[in-house]
Amino acid sequence: MTAVHDSSVTTIDGDLSVWPASTAECRPGEVAVGGVPLAEIADRLGTPVYVLDEAEVRDRCRTYRNAFPDTEILYAAKAFLCRAMIHWMDEEGLGLDVCSAGELELAVMTGFPPGRIVLHGNAKSPRDLASALRLGVGRIVIDSPSEIARLAAAVGPQGHQKVMVRVAPGISAGGHEKIRTGTEDQKFGLSISDGYAQHAIARILDQPQLELTGLHCHLGSQITSVKPYLAAVRRIVGLMARLHEQHGLVLPELDLGGGHGIAYRPGEMSMDLTTLARKVRTELTEACATAGLAVPRLIIEPGRAIAGPAGIALYRVLAVKRTGALTYVAVDGGMSDNPRPALYGVHYAPRLIGRHTTADRASVTVVGRHCEAGDVLAADVELPADVRPGDLLAVPVAGAYHLSMASGYNLVGRPPVAAVRDGHARLLVRRESLHDIRVRDVGL
Repeated sequence: MTAVHDSSVTTIDGDLSVWPASTAECRPGEVAVGGVPLAEIADRLGTPVYVLDEAEVRDRCRTYRNAFPDTEILYAAKAFLCRAMIHWMDEEGLGLDVCSAGELELAVMTGFPPGRIVLHGNAKSPRDLASALRLGVGRIVIDSPSEIARLAAAVGPQGHQKVMVRVAPGISAGGHEKIRTGTEDQKFGLSISDGYAQHAIARILDQPQLELTGLHCHLGSQITSVKPYLAAVRRIVGLMARLHEQHGLVLPELDLGGGHGIAYRPGEMSMDLTTLARKVRTELTEACATAGLAVPRLIIEPGRAIAGPAGIALYRVLAVKRTGALTYVAVDGGMSDNPRPALYGVHYAPRLIGRHTTADRASVTVVGRHCEAGDVLAADVELPADVRPGDLLAVPVAGAYHLSMASGYNLVGRPPVAAVRDGHARLLVRRESLHDIRVRDVGL
C-alpha cells in the first residue's frame, strides 16, 4: 500500500509516504488530494474539516482482497463509519464488523446486507442484541458467559443464530498498552489458559438455537509484526483440537481480528500485508495438519489500515505563542475532534499548506483550543518559522479514530467530512452546528 506518485509533480518536502496516493502540489504551497486543492475545501466548508480520499479507501480494500483472496474481510466500522463508507465497503466486496446497534442500524438502513455483518463487543446492551436479531446479522461474537443465556432467550426455542466466541489467547501486541486486547488482564474475550473459553463453548453447545461457527480473537491495534498473529493461530488451533477431542466439534471459521499497523509519520513501520497473509496461511495450514483438523475459513477485520491513511484533517491557525524556548501553534480544533494524542501519545506530522514560504523550519508544538493542558495535537514538530494566525495546517493519516471518537467538549461541534475523487469534492457528513447542540438540551 505504498503510495506511488508522478515524478513530474512537485512533492511536499520530498516525502508523501503517509499521504494518499493522489496527493500533489500543483503550485508551491498548494496541495491537492483527489484532484481538489485542500485550501478550497477549507474555504468552502470551514475548519476543522476532514477530507477523505475515496479512491484511496477503495484501493486499500482491493489491496486486502488481493493479499487475502480466500479470506472473509470485514471492515471494522468503529474506525470510521458513514453512509458513503458503508456503500464503498459493499461495492468493494467487504463485510462489516460492528459493535453497537447504532453502527448496525446505520449499515442496514444504507442497504448493506445484514448477513455480511458481524456484531461484537464486551458488553452488548439489550438493544444491541435485539437489533442484531431483528435485522438478521450474520454472526454475533459472544464475549462473556452471561451473554449466552441472554442471547439464547432472545432467540427463542424455535429461533436460530450463528455465533462465535471471542477468546483471549494471552498474547501482548499493539502500539500502546491501552490498545492491547489479546492479553488476559483486560476486558475482552474469554481466557484459554484458565478454561473459561472452554466452559463457555460447552454451554453454547447445550443451546440448540445457537450455532457455533468459530473462534474469534483480536490482539490489539497498531501491530506491525507478523509474529503475534502466528502465535495466536497456534494457540487457537490448539484449542480447536481440544474441542474436537472433547466434543467432536469441527469449527469452520477462525477470526483473527485486525489491528494491522500503519505509519503516521514518514519512516515509521507499517504491517506488510503480503507477508502477513502468506505466513498466517502457512501457519494455519500446518497447525491444522498437525492437529488433524480441516483448515477453517479465515476472517480478518481491518479498520484503521483502510480508513486511516485516506483521511486528512485541516485546521486553521488561531494563535502563535512563544514561551521561553517553546513555540505553541494553536489551531481551531483539538482533542474534541482527535483525542488520540491525549489517550495514546500518538505522533503526527502536520504540514503548512495554502501558501508558499521559503522560511527556515522551526520546532513547534501544535495545540488545540480546549481547556486542557493535555490538548496537544503534535508535539515537537517542524513547521516553517513564519507560521502565523490564519495559516492552514493539514494532518495526514486522519481517517480512523478521529471523528468516530470525537466528543462534545466545550460544545464546539464535531467537524464535517468531505470526500474527494477525480477533481470533485462532496460533503458526506455535515458539521455539527450550535443549533444541533441546543435542540438536544430539552430541560430547564
